[in-house]
Amino acid sequence: MAAAPLCALATVSPGGRAHINHMYFAWNDRFDVFWYSDEDSIHSRNLARNQSAAITIYDSHQVNGRPDRGIQLFGTATIAKDEEVSRVYTRRFRAVDPSAYTAYRFRPRTVKLFDERSLATGTLVTARVKAIGLAWAKTEVWA
Repeated sequence: MAAAPLCALATVSPGGRAHINHMYFAWNDRFDVFWYSDEDSIHSRNLARNQSAAITIYDSHQVNGRPDRGIQLFGTATIAKDEEVSRVYTRRFRAVDPSAYTAYRFRPRTVKLFDERSLATGTLVTARVKAIGLAWAKTEVWA
């Protein structure tokens, strides 16, 4: 997650269509993802109606044909009411004052990891996010 300052957030529109947004993010050790945004943005309005969301994070400088890695997270997102967002976000982006925006928290239920440096090419590992950490769910291998 530290490999990229931006992530892509997918939300669901009122008509059930997908919407995607790129944003700066921070995270905690439970894989919660934090960001600041305008409550009137499309993705924020979508989340106000439907909390279902997905996030993908990867280093955009990776080169096709070389070992890749990234993470996909699936869960829900809401406006954050606690101070953890500010603490975690400003630790990563020290020069940013997000006070003009609303804080959001994404809580993942599952994560899907691909890391061809550590795993075989085409191997995806899915884990459930538990209070005590990650619990393996399945491994997929695409030959």
